[in-house]
Amino acid sequence: MDYKWLLFCPQLPATPSSPRVAIWRRMRSIGSIGLDNGVWVLPYSDSAVSFIQEMKEYVLIQGGTSNTFLSNTLDAETEEGIIKHFIQDRAEDYAELKEQCEDFLAELEKETARQNFSFAECEENEQDLNKLEVWFEKIKKRDFMPGEQQQSTAEWLEKCREAFQAFEAVTFSHEDQDHTSKMRFDPGNLADHPFGGKSS
Repeated sequence: MDYKWLLFCPQLPATPSSPRVAIWRRMRSIGSIGLDNGVWVLPYSDSAVSFIQEMKEYVLIQGGTSNTFLSNTLDAETEEGIIKHFIQDRAEDYAELKEQCEDFLAELEKETARQNFSFAECEENEQDLNKLEVWFEKIKKRDFMPGEQQQSTAEWLEKCREAFQAFEAVTFSHEDQDHTSKMRFDPGNLADHPFGGKSS
């Protein structure tokens, strides 16, 4: 088979649940997939070995035990199933990110239609774009079988960059020194707003 796999098998006390949740979060964050009976799988690499060693130490501190194996799959069907699992997990990550890119572009369109060309709005959208870019880099690091989904998401992100640059340019050209247009979007005092009523 083409891949060598690291198998990490942690065993933790039933309570408290927080260490098991922490392991789940950290294993998922690095891109590992979970098989039956609490077995985690990663493609073999030096960085993966270092990470698993950290996890073994964490499990030990939490009063648990763990076993780690370096393995090949016995047959092509098993390997194809594992690879498919990795690809599906990353496809879900990319789909979520593309959805957020779509929301970002819709927000720019909305503010452009309103002619809400303020520095505050521009800065807020820049922060949102930065979050999308950081998120993309995180997904790429745990994408061990990159393909069409990564490329498609990169195209969405590039569209977001282009749209923001256009919005930023228009905002600069519409710099409003007397603030007359920007203040139109101030919702006012909360007490005067329907949302501001006291809860019963």
